[in-house]
Formats: sequence, C-alpha cells, structure tokens
Amino acid sequence: MKPFDLRFRQVHLDFHTSEAIEGIAANFDPDEFAETLKNAHVNSVTCFARCHHGWMYYDTRLFPERVHPHLRRRNLLKEQIEACHARDIRVPIYITVQWDHYTASQHPEWLVLGADGRITGTPPYEAGFYRYLCVNSPYVDFLKAHTQEVLESLPVDGIFFDIVQPQDCSCRFCRQAMEAEDLDPADDQARRAFGLRVINRFKQDMTAFVRRFNASCSIFYNAGHIGPRHRGAVSAYTHFELESLPSGGWGYVHFPLTMRYARTLGIDCLGMTGKFHTSWGDFHSFKNLSALQYEVFQMLALGAKCSIGDQLHPDGRLSPPVYDLIGSVYAEVEQKEPWCIKAQPVTEVGVFSPEEFHGGGIGRLPPPLVGAVRMLSEGSVQFDILDSHSDFERYKVLILPDIIPLDETLATRLQRYLHQGGGLIASYRSGLDPSGTVFALPEWGVQLKGDAPYSPDFLLPSDEIGKGLPSTEHVVYLRGLEVAARAGSAVLAQTVVPYFNRTYRHFCSHRHTPSSGNVGYPGIVRAGNLIYFAHPIFTQYHDNAPRWCRTLLLNALEMLNPEPLLRHDGPSTLLATINEQQDMARWVVHLLHYIPERRGQAFDTIEDVIPLHSVTLSLRTPRKVKAVRLAPRGEALSFSEKDGRLEFTVPCVTGHQMVEVKF
Repeated sequence: MKPFDLRFRQVHLDFHTSEAIEGIAANFDPDEFAETLKNAHVNSVTCFARCHHGWMYYDTRLFPERVHPHLRRRNLLKEQIEACHARDIRVPIYITVQWDHYTASQHPEWLVLGADGRITGTPPYEAGFYRYLCVNSPYVDFLKAHTQEVLESLPVDGIFFDIVQPQDCSCRFCRQAMEAEDLDPADDQARRAFGLRVINRFKQDMTAFVRRFNASCSIFYNAGHIGPRHRGAVSAYTHFELESLPSGGWGYVHFPLTMRYARTLGIDCLGMTGKFHTSWGDFHSFKNLSALQYEVFQMLALGAKCSIGDQLHPDGRLSPPVYDLIGSVYAEVEQKEPWCIKAQPVTEVGVFSPEEFHGGGIGRLPPPLVGAVRMLSEGSVQFDILDSHSDFERYKVLILPDIIPLDETLATRLQRYLHQGGGLIASYRSGLDPSGTVFALPEWGVQLKGDAPYSPDFLLPSDEIGKGLPSTEHVVYLRGLEVAARAGSAVLAQTVVPYFNRTYRHFCSHRHTPSSGNVGYPGIVRAGNLIYFAHPIFTQYHDNAPRWCRTLLLNALEMLNPEPLLRHDGPSTLLATINEQQDMARWVVHLLHYIPERRGQAFDTIEDVIPLHSVTLSLRTPRKVKAVRLAPRGEALSFSEKDGRLEFTVPCVTGHQMVEVKF
C-alpha cells in the first residue's frame, strides 16, 4: 500500500442498501467498475464496509449475521479495492458510526437518549435510520472489533468514519460517567460540554487504535460540518473532508465559509459535493453540469481537493451517464491540478467566527458570519475565518462581526494586535465583555449607553466612509446600540432618528417611519486603526443584503488597508481568490463566474454560464513579476507594474479561469 496521499479527484460512493432489496451486487463486475471510474478521471473512491442500515459488504468472520442478507458478491469490498488498486485508484473504506439501523434495533440500550428520556432520532414508526448510537456505551467495543477486522483482512488506504457528532446524551452510561466526574447530568450546559469531550476522546482513542494496525492510512471523522469545535481534536485527523451539498441543506455559503476556517488548522482539506439534484440517496438524478463545475472548481480556488458524492445502485453497477457527468468535470480538474498542488491561500483579512461562542452547524450557520462571507466575497477580499486561538499577526485587518465577546485573554491579544499596527473592524455587540455591559477595551473608542432607542434608524455617512453612496440617510432595519464616542474618536457616520417608532399608537405608511432629520447618536466611529459599527450590519446583510451595508464595510476596509491584495473591475458576482505555489515561485489567481438562482422553492441551482469579457485585475505583489499567463492554456498576457502593483486584463472568463503570475 502506498503512503497516504490525498488525491484531487475523489468519488464518495454511498451504498446504504435495504435488506428488503434482493440481488445485491448481482451485476457487479470489478473490471467494469474500476474502468468506469478510471475513464471518469477518478483517482480515489470511498467504498463501504458497513452502511447506515447496519449491513456489511465484505467477508466478515466475526459478524456473519451482519452481512447483507441478499449480497451476491460476499467479497464485494475486497473486489472493489483490488480492481481499483490495479488502476492506481485509492480506496478509503467507509464505516458508519452513530447511525446503524441493525445495531439500534438489536441494542436499544446503546442509543442516545434526550433529557426527556426519549430516543434521539427517527421514531419507531417513521422511515429512516437516524437514531444515534452513543460512543460512551459498550457499542464502541463492537465498533473496534469491526474496525480491526477491516484493518487486518483488507488493503486499507484510509478509513472514513461517518456520523461522528457530539451528543447531548442522558443514557445510563453517560449519566454514570458524569456522576463519576462530579458533574450534574441534569445541567444542560454540563451535558453538552461533556458530550463534546466524549466525542473528542472517542476520536483520539479510535485513531490510536487504528494506528496499532496501520501506520499510514488516512483517517477522517465526518460530522457534516467543520468548525471551531474541531480544533481540540485535529490531531485525530489526517485531513478534513468538508461535506457540503448546496442543494442538500448546506446551501452555497456553507462550503466557502467552512473551508476558509478549516484550511487554517494545518491539515489538508477535501471538498465534498454530490452529483445529485438534491441530496444523498436521490437516485437517478443529475446535477446541472454548470453547478457541478462551480462547486468543484470553487474547491480548487479555495485550496481544497475535490470529492463528488454518488450512490451505487443495489445491483452493483455504476451509472454510465453519471460518470459521463463526473468525468466531464474531473477531466478539467486533471488539467488544472498542476496549478493547485501544494497551493496555499494568500490572505490579508481575518474574520472571527461567532460559532466558537454561540454554536453553529448545518442549516444553522451564524447569520453574522454568513453576512460577512457574502460581503467580503462580493468585494473580492482575500480572507480567512478564525477563532480566538488563531494566529492574528499575519493579517492586516481583523473583523469581529456583530456578536464576538471579549474575555480577558482575547481582549489582551487584540489590544496587543492593535498596538502593533493591525487594523480592526467590529460591529454591534462585538467587543463587549462577557457580561455584555461594557466594552472590554478603551481602544474601541466608544462607551455603551444601551440598546438604540429607535429602530429602524438611519446612517448618514461622511464622505470617506460613504464613498460611492448618495449623501443622505440610509436605513438600517435591525436595532443597533446607542454609544457615545470617547474623546479622540472620530464619528464617521451619525445615526439619524425617525419621528417615532412604529406602534399601534403612532405609525406612518406601510413600514417604518421616515427620518426626522435629527441626529441621535454615533453610528460608525473610528478610534485610531479601529472602526466600530453600532449596528449589526453583518446580520443585516444576511437577512436582506442592503448594498449600502456592503459599501460601508468595504470602504472601512479600504481606510484601514488602502492597498488590498486584489482589485478588479468585474461584477460582484465574480469570485476571485489568490493561491501561492511557493515551490513554483508563482501565484495562481482563480476567477469564477457562476450565478446561483432560486428556480424552485427548496434550494438554489446553477444552469447557465454567463461569460465576462475584458476583466482588468490589479494585484499588490511582493516582488517583480516575470510573466502572466492563462492556465492551463499557457497564453501569455501583457502586464504593467507600478508602485508595487501588477495590472493585466483577462480577455474572457467563462465559468472558471486561472491566471498564473510567475515571479
């Protein structure tokens, strides 16, 4: 077996297959299977040892009762691996962890229980296998025995452990363990904290267990989302796989948001979308080609390798049209790979994630962070997402969106960062101490008086912060804070108040009351190299995307960082990122222009690609440039350099265009 090598072109091949279906793998042919993958330019495929139904797909000696009762090829997994290895296709092995219908039915005492004593997940008379097994129970003994058998009886490139999530569990094993640690199981907060420790201990312990049998295979624990809670268990992973099917509940903001955080944790990342029109298990459906291109090429642009989810038909035969679709995209990825190998993002802005303080996950991403990601992406800002343990010093500007509290440790770090010349943008309640009653640092330049007395109210920006906006009031729909500017601070925008708040006693027209023209309190304040917004502008942008909120933010960024890494004259729908290949002495600029649309009620999709012509870019470069070329075509572009900035024009961006800047 070769040492662990995270490939660029993976398929995650689901095989959750009901016992009510007969003839499982009856049409499986190992050579056809592997050739289909190879012809689709796939060089890694995740195949199944055990599925969510609880069935196994290899010749197990320990658990013969768990082999799928209608499996025609008892060594299905081994045959898949051998045929793929013969074609240099890597095969990580899938093992389900917390969802297993067979185990849940046979061992209900191992299930996660809610605080109300009810089973967490699928009720008894509903379809689905979504009951959670507790990894603080004897279930782990079975899981280890099963994993050991896989490691000892099969060639193992990697293990993909699926559904590994912290649980708020009140089963007897968790209650006993908490009481043994003098913790109160009736305390919600204590239970959740204990659940996080349990899952992190499980991952560390399981990785150590795997390493007893295989020193080099990849190991990943999937929870459908990567966030700040993963920092405490990074050492248990060889890499991250960022499951994020835009049409499956994740949406189009989830992947760029999570990737911009995950890539800061020091291990390689793989993006994961699906070929499905909707989500997992959507048989005989096809994602629009343009959508699949965008989702995969965005992975490259953000520094990730690529994975596309599919599900093998119960008969064991891959669908040729599906692999025509996947192959058409992966053929392009294969051509682009030389400009993506060992690529690292070039960034200058760090955005704090509220998830560390307020939680988050699939379908419940923090609104301020979603708003920040949208605004900064639309402004082509080169940024990462951080937590309180990140390295701040490498960023020119830090952003604290709306609800980032400062404890003593974080306040001290940010104070040092500011005194060393860093720029900082904060909004609304960001910067308050944990009690929420006072700003933790005098550097904020404001004093808290309380909630703003009027809502909606209006910002009247000065010329510098309001560049590009008409010189008039701009409504902010969400209530802000009333603050007073400290001596020495500059008010960049005043808040103008309405005649009155809208109530049943007095109201005007259909919505809010208009401006009275009277200045009420500061709206945007600058103190040195810190700019503070009194309103929750990031949540506001998440809610209904007022363009003036984005303009004000980007103007604030320009005031603190007047020479950004990248500018362009394209539309806000153009995604632009910079990656560096240090070994190749070059930057690679990725330009993507795909526009998600809400054509149905449930989710956004992409169908049409609208080319952009003659897009001019300006880059702040660290040294003299030798050449600028389109990649992978190699066509040279004329360029000019002046005052540390490089300027060139890209003739056409059709979907995805890379530009190589050679130093």
